[in-house]
Amino acid sequence: MSDLANGLRVSAGRLWAGGIATTVIAGLIAVVGIFLARGLFDVPVLAPQGAGVWGDADTVTYALVCAFAAVVATGLLHLLLLTTPRPLQFFGWIITLATLVAAAAPFVIDGPIAPKVATAVINIAVGAATGTLLTGVGTRAVQIRRPPGA
Repeated sequence: MSDLANGLRVSAGRLWAGGIATTVIAGLIAVVGIFLARGLFDVPVLAPQGAGVWGDADTVTYALVCAFAAVVATGLLHLLLLTTPRPLQFFGWIITLATLVAAAAPFVIDGPIAPKVATAVINIAVGAATGTLLTGVGTRAVQIRRPPGA
């Protein structure tokens, strides 16, 4: 537990346990999104059409990048909880803006529109899940320090 000057304490164990769970979910959202885009809608996301419903090695890389982004977000949340006033508000803004960048990123490359839209939708789903889950985790990881005997 890290005690803060404002009478709050951050449970790092609780925060990082929730962060690891969020990491798993972020990676799985990427895999499910690619599976649905390729298998249900026949949209070639991250792999050539001939690679099959599950894609190729890029699918694993994409899922790992999404998972890593959730780890980075957990670290950012921990830093904000320890150092800033209204840390969840700052965290919400940062995650929202990062998600918008991730959603816009596919549109800066050449290619058909369908894979761009599918990738943007997956990025939004990963960002929204990461942001909402970690905001909840951050809320539960902060505790009010009670004076002895209170």
